[in-house]
Amino acid sequence: MTKLEDRKNAVLNKMDRLKKAKVMIVGDIGLDEYVNGAVKRISPEAPVPVLDVVEQEARLGLATNVAQNIASLGGTPILISVMGEDDTANELKALLEKSNVSSKYLESDPSRPTTRKLRVMSGHHHIVRVDYEKKIPLSKDIEQKILERVKANIEESDILVLQDYAKGVLSKELCAALISLAKSHNKLVLVDPNRNTPVSFYEGASLMTPNLDEALALGGYDLEENRNSEDDLLDVGNKLMNAIKSDKMIITRSQDGMSLFEEASAVKVPTFARRVSDVTGAGDTVIAAISLGIAAGFSLEESCVLANYAAGVVVGKIGCVPCYTDELVEYINTH
Repeated sequence: MTKLEDRKNAVLNKMDRLKKAKVMIVGDIGLDEYVNGAVKRISPEAPVPVLDVVEQEARLGLATNVAQNIASLGGTPILISVMGEDDTANELKALLEKSNVSSKYLESDPSRPTTRKLRVMSGHHHIVRVDYEKKIPLSKDIEQKILERVKANIEESDILVLQDYAKGVLSKELCAALISLAKSHNKLVLVDPNRNTPVSFYEGASLMTPNLDEALALGGYDLEENRNSEDDLLDVGNKLMNAIKSDKMIITRSQDGMSLFEEASAVKVPTFARRVSDVTGAGDTVIAAISLGIAAGFSLEESCVLANYAAGVVVGKIGCVPCYTDELVEYINTH
C-alpha cells in the first residue's frame, strides 16, 4: 500500500470527526449571481453578443462559500463579517440560513454596499462579470465590533480562518489583533491570502494557503519565470514561511495539486480532479476542508488530501458550490 493510499484510508476513517469541529471565519463576504442563456446573434446596436436569458441564480460567494462548505462537510462554521443594509444583504442572509450557516455574527454597515458579483454566461463560457462593491477599509467602529464578535466566540471555536479578498474587512491592525487573540486562546490561525495584500498583514499566522500566483506575488517573484521550477517553489515557500514566522505553508497548484512545506522540506499532494468544468470557488473549498480537517484532528497532510478530493468534486460543477460529505466519500472511494 502506498503512502497516498494510507492517507486516503486515514481520511475515510476519520470523516465522522468533522461533525464535531467548529471553524471561525473572518473575512470579506458577498453574493454571486449567475445569468445564463444562449447567444444566437450579435446586437445591431454594437458589436456585442445578445444573450437570450434562460435562467438566473444567486449563490453564496467569498467567505460565505467557505462557511457553506464547512457546513456541508458536517462542521459548524462561525462566520464573522460585515455587510450593507440592502436587498443583497437580505438575499445573502436567506441563502446562509438555507445552507445551515448562521448570519447572527454579521455586522451591518449602511455606508457600504454588500458585495455582489454578477456573472453573465452562455453555457460554461463567461461573457462578462459585473462587480458591485466598495473596496474601502472598515470604519474603526465596525472594526471594533468585528473584534468583539471574535472575542466573544473564539473559545468555542477550534480554529480561526482569515479569508482575505482585499475588500476592506481585514486591515493590518485587525489581522494583528485577531492573530494575537487566537494565540492567547491556543487556537491555530489559517490565512487564505490575497495577492494584493502585503504579506506583513499575516505575520504570526500558523499557516497560509496561497495559490501559486498569489505565492509568487506575495514573495515578490516574477510570475512567469518562477512558475514551473520545483527549486524556485521551495525558495518561495521558505520565503513566505519566514515572512509570517511560521514553519508551515501550503501552496495550491491547480492541476498540479498542492505543495506542503514543513520546515525545510516539501511534500507534493496530487490533485484528484477528473473533470474540470469551473474552478470558481475551488480555493474556498480547499481552505474550508483544510481548516475543518485540522480542527477535527487530521494531520496536516491528511487535511491536504481531504481538501484535494473536495476540490476535485466542486471543479466538476459550475460556480461557487458546496461539497457534501456523501459525494465526497463516494469520490474518494472511486478515485
